[in-house]
Amino acid sequence: MTNLILDDKNIRNFEKNIGYTFKNKSLFLTAITHSSFANEGIGNLSDNERLEFLGDSVLNLCIGDYIFNNEIDMPEGEMTKIRAAIVCEQSLKECAIELDLGIYLRLGKGEEANQGRTRPSILADAMEALIGAVYLDSDFKTVQKFIYRNMKNIINGALTGTVFNDYKTELQECLQRQGRVKIKYVVEQQSGPDHHKVYNVSVYVNNVKYGTGAGTTKKEGEQNAAKAALFEGIRAL
Repeated sequence: MTNLILDDKNIRNFEKNIGYTFKNKSLFLTAITHSSFANEGIGNLSDNERLEFLGDSVLNLCIGDYIFNNEIDMPEGEMTKIRAAIVCEQSLKECAIELDLGIYLRLGKGEEANQGRTRPSILADAMEALIGAVYLDSDFKTVQKFIYRNMKNIINGALTGTVFNDYKTELQECLQRQGRVKIKYVVEQQSGPDHHKVYNVSVYVNNVKYGTGAGTTKKEGEQNAAKAALFEGIRAL
């Protein structure tokens, strides 16, 4: 799959799909521009990394506000766990797939050749950048509606326990109940080319290794390390 021709018709189709029309189309174009494309482009193109940073903060606030106001009897620890499940890479990737965001991304030749459109980290980052772009193009109330509309299934799934498991949060909760709170994740090894690295990550509890996992991003490796620790006996300690 190659870069989609971003003419007015295709942009309108995407806006219809997400339920929002950009007043400033350049914000949308920046949100879908990966750093690999900006680096290969002619002129001073901006990538989506700053919008991703902003979108991450906006998303956390919106989801926190939603849980606080709609789950009035939920304790703080459970609210934190639910929010983590909604804003994690896996959930954002699934949302991006539902919106067909991948086909609109502007990727460099290297990322294009290595299936960058389906890479979880790229899709999740682009979803956060899109949220940041909507916020800048409108206001807080509008971006709240945008998030609740397009992440409704993920939010409901997290509240009912049917969405992605946040193993890092679960591990931390298990250890806190036992008084073990010093947790450290260490990248033990990296392999593969820059555009398709594999990270081997270990989780240490009080300087003792409890689990190791691998992933194509550090976050994924950490989640798999936490999962390994849980399934290798920490739950029973």
